[in-house]
Amino acid sequence: MENTRRLSTKTIWRYLIIGLLALLLAAAGGFVLWASNPAQPEPQAFNSFQSGNGTRFEDLAGWLVFTPADSTPLTGLILYPGGRVDPRAYAPHARAIASEGFAVIIVPMPLNFAFLGINRADEVITAFPQIEVWAIGGHSLGGAMAAEYIRNNPGRVNGLVLWAAYPGENNDLSSTTIPVLSVFGDQDGLATLDDIDSSRSRLPEQTAFAQIMGGNHAGFGWYGDQSGDGTASLDKFTQQDQIVQVTVAFLSTLNK
Repeated sequence: MENTRRLSTKTIWRYLIIGLLALLLAAAGGFVLWASNPAQPEPQAFNSFQSGNGTRFEDLAGWLVFTPADSTPLTGLILYPGGRVDPRAYAPHARAIASEGFAVIIVPMPLNFAFLGINRADEVITAFPQIEVWAIGGHSLGGAMAAEYIRNNPGRVNGLVLWAAYPGENNDLSSTTIPVLSVFGDQDGLATLDDIDSSRSRLPEQTAFAQIMGGNHAGFGWYGDQSGDGTASLDKFTQQDQIVQVTVAFLSTLNK
């Protein structure tokens, strides 16, 4: 009888472990399925995937590369997409920046989350040795992970661009001298004004802050509305123009 009870206990534990593993596998599979279905680009984004009007577009092994058509850029921007957003949604912004004389490389992320590919900028920098000055940046989670790249790779790049983004609470860049641009909308319901204000102490003193009046979180890309976001009081084309303008001005100030 005692051996039977022992056998039963072992069997129960075996089934519990098997059940737990099954649940974990189901949860992991569900996450992969969810993450693999990001917010899709709006129709306006697809108009950017062609060369012409002063810019050149190439798809290099998944990288979306925008460069000026009539010059060789010496300054480049590596752009990390927001969490669970299709990287193609940022093509109009990238194309507009490239038309001003810069290389812009949008980098897709594993399962569409930049925290799974923080160091992908290394591959880009290696692949474009002609670029002398690099900035890294991104939207939302992409910007936070670009800031993480800065912390982990001091001196590797020359500037940081944050679009509706800020460094994590465990990432204090305040003692660094790297130039930083933080662009944010006052109607953003996800990277709120309070979030931006609280991030100031974690950024260098010389950080440039650019507020877009009437701008929201989803206005930093072309992927539709986003749950939890505020309502923009200006159209997306106008918000894009302002984002591009301040980003181009910032890139123009960077030095080796």
